[in-house]
Amino acid sequence: YDTRRKAALRSQAALRADLDAAGVAYRPFYVINAIAVRADRDLVNRLALRPEVERIAANPEVYQDLPEPREGALGAEAVEGIEWNVLRVNADDVWAQGFTGQGVVVAGQDTGYDWDHPALIHQYRGYNGVTVTHDYNWHDAIHTTGSDCGADSPVPCDDSRHGTHTMGTIVGDDGAGNQIGVAPGAQWIGCRNMDEGWGTPASYMECFEFFLAPYPV
Repeated sequence: YDTRRKAALRSQAALRADLDAAGVAYRPFYVINAIAVRADRDLVNRLALRPEVERIAANPEVYQDLPEPREGALGAEAVEGIEWNVLRVNADDVWAQGFTGQGVVVAGQDTGYDWDHPALIHQYRGYNGVTVTHDYNWHDAIHTTGSDCGADSPVPCDDSRHGTHTMGTIVGDDGAGNQIGVAPGAQWIGCRNMDEGWGTPASYMECFEFFLAPYPV
């Protein structure tokens, strides 16, 4: 984190000063040393001439046609016992050797997460069994939205159910017989990088930066 951040601050300084002076909206990144800029054609052409700018890429909104989780996949209708896909990869054999993912924190970026779902709540790093804090454990990279999560949600929210489903596959276990995850002993933190399935390279990068060095909501 320190190495990448210092390199980005050093190499972006002059460009960011000019963008500030011009009143241009932008967001700097250090994870790949990039700046997301909202610019017209003239500004793009000027940026392309700068010696410190290696290349300019678009930041398109891309829709991920995510599969809809089957009804009951993370609910009361789920199979009581170990799900077939977990058995297929022999996760239960690894559990029998004493390895359930303990000591590992999994970071997931997706459509968001239903953090207090029975299969996920006890694995959420922000929950200690009594109190919850989302600081350092959750970030919303969607800043303008029309979904029911709103923008910059201060609590984990999933507007499409896909993220909750995938995190269930990773760590899900409700402690009452529904074993749906391959690493139920691991903890998880999350970031929403899509607005009802629509994401951008910048929203994905923002989540990666949060994972590398988490910060408060």
